[in-house]
Amino acid sequence: MEHQHRHQRAAPHLLVLVFIFVLTSSIATNAHSTRKENAIKAREQAQKFANMRAAGQDQVSMTKEAAELRSYELRKKKHKGLFKRKEVSLVQVLFPGASPEEYSENEPVPAFVELVSSKRTQVPFEYYDLPTCDEPNETIQKRFRQRKNLGSRLIGHSKMKLTPYKFVAKGDMPCTPLCVVEVGGRNLKWLRKLVDQQYRVHLTLDQLPVLMRSKELNYAVRGYPLGFKASAASTGLREDEYFFYNHLKFTVTYREDPEEFEGVRVTGFDVHPVSITHRPEDGMSTCNKDFSPVNDPSSYLDLRTGPTGEDMKIYYSYEVIWQQSDIPWADRWDVYLVGSPDDEIHYFAIVNSLMIVVFLTGAVATILIRTLKRDIAGYNAVQTLEEAQDETGWKLVHGDVFRPPQNGQLLLCVLVGTGAQLGSAFFITLLASMLRMLNPIKKGQALTAVVVLYVLCGGIGGYVSARLYKFCGASSWKRATLATAIAFPSVIVGMFMVLNFFLSVAGAATAASFFTIVSVFLLWGCVATPLVFVGSYFGFRAEKIEVPTKTNQIARIVPDVPFYSKPPMSMFLAGLLPFGAVSIELFFIMSALWLHQLYYIMGFLTAVLLILVTTCSEVAIVMCYLQLCLEDHRWWWKSFLNCASAGVYLFLYSLWFLPFKLHLVGMLPVVVYLTYMSMISLAFGLVTGTAGYLSCFWFTKKIYGAVKVD
Repeated sequence: MEHQHRHQRAAPHLLVLVFIFVLTSSIATNAHSTRKENAIKAREQAQKFANMRAAGQDQVSMTKEAAELRSYELRKKKHKGLFKRKEVSLVQVLFPGASPEEYSENEPVPAFVELVSSKRTQVPFEYYDLPTCDEPNETIQKRFRQRKNLGSRLIGHSKMKLTPYKFVAKGDMPCTPLCVVEVGGRNLKWLRKLVDQQYRVHLTLDQLPVLMRSKELNYAVRGYPLGFKASAASTGLREDEYFFYNHLKFTVTYREDPEEFEGVRVTGFDVHPVSITHRPEDGMSTCNKDFSPVNDPSSYLDLRTGPTGEDMKIYYSYEVIWQQSDIPWADRWDVYLVGSPDDEIHYFAIVNSLMIVVFLTGAVATILIRTLKRDIAGYNAVQTLEEAQDETGWKLVHGDVFRPPQNGQLLLCVLVGTGAQLGSAFFITLLASMLRMLNPIKKGQALTAVVVLYVLCGGIGGYVSARLYKFCGASSWKRATLATAIAFPSVIVGMFMVLNFFLSVAGAATAASFFTIVSVFLLWGCVATPLVFVGSYFGFRAEKIEVPTKTNQIARIVPDVPFYSKPPMSMFLAGLLPFGAVSIELFFIMSALWLHQLYYIMGFLTAVLLILVTTCSEVAIVMCYLQLCLEDHRWWWKSFLNCASAGVYLFLYSLWFLPFKLHLVGMLPVVVYLTYMSMISLAFGLVTGTAGYLSCFWFTKKIYGAVKVD
């Protein structure tokens, strides 16, 4: 009877186990079949789009087939999430939280003009500084206004300006004369120079940048050129001729779906520029409702004065075509990323960096686990005076390893404090970008975040420099605090002011206004400096940093060390690895900065920053251990400079980038580029140097705290 009861009690448990087994098997079978179906589907899609490309299907037009091909090419970019990669539209990736704007028929759609810029000069100009039609005297509706931030003002995007071209929802407009402008003398010479330097005009409609695209050549590029240059060989003249685009053919693509939404949504904004010599003497026969201008070599508008030297007249005109399309609003940004580097390249860059980190981690682990463990066990086993006198290696300098540097104590503490402040600002900015709190695609938003967070992290810089300065035994805390507050900002602001003067003389749009400069000074003087003093106050009030050994009264003589342990050779060796760990990602960042490409993958950039800090820490520890084994206790400045030399590598890389990628023309563009890259390299070097210094400080405290010192 008891045996039967046990079987009855065990029966439900067996049923549960059987149920779990069946359920697990079913889930595994379904998952396997799902993976198999997905693999088959992926192969079919790959074959389908390969056939489309072989048949000559383009990727840039607004047809359904081109949109499908674009979506397939960009499929890896349309994912969010770190582990569970959720497929979304590109708008959700670039502009999280953005919603479409809907226009009713015949409703005015405002278009805004951006800067007139060129990749060959990096010195943009305001559109209305050019000899063009006057700016319309209209008030921008509240729903279309965009508040300009500090970063956008610093890079020249200070005010939204309407274009002279009018757009009405679903309202086609035939060729319409706009205005006539007389150009001569210096303005004509300047206009020819802008055409020669390949300046482009950038407009936006419904936040979409205007595109020039060619279905035949399968390309799409933002903005349109002011004109073009024809060689003497093609024109038969004695010198090159410059022609000007004075007529614009706009095509606005829209989607209309009454069941889903009311009105129309803009899904594309294209322009086709035309150079034509209008004939006003016969009633503007070259521009009316029955005639649409085309590019014809016989009627190009050349940029030169009249036969008797009088000013030339430029007749501006435009036309608008509204074209319906089935492309969803969420996919309208796809064409802007066609041809951009695939995310797999960024993955490879991170894998490359991780290989360096793994190598260095192995070296550090060998030092900490094997070498140091053996050394510490040997040092702690020394019992007799004779054995103690025969000691060699890093324990010999235990009485000098924590001796503050004899020269430049204040400067070193200020540099480390500034590096800690910069590193904190960069990390928080990237973290905010990952959390979608700011959007790097929006002009100036990332720069504003860096500036504001650098100001707010002033307390971190003051605290770190104060703690280190107090450890060095110095007492002039006011001087140290003031130096931390003004040293780095003074250098950056000084360089910026000198550059801003030359940009103002040249009439560049990136010249900061007086109001912007005053705002920067107020942030610096009224927010950053007081926060540095607050952090310094708490830093000096904190207990002095404790170290495991006492410092001898008389410094130990440093023996001769090998050449690789002395600067600048040690700096050359140590800075190479941190720079190499981030060099691939640096190419994409510099392309975004100087070649006007889109960069929005802040998750990759955050990972690269963490890899950079880890690499700097491990390189600094290895170099410091080798130095101490050579009985050289002067590690303070070396630990900072060894890793800070990565900033020198960055500047040298920018010198390579200048002739091979930018092809700048003129002296001012080169000065602008080198000035900004000097600022970036300086900040980069301070962050990497600080990471190396603090890692070495932690390392020396750990190893000397583990040995017995009499």
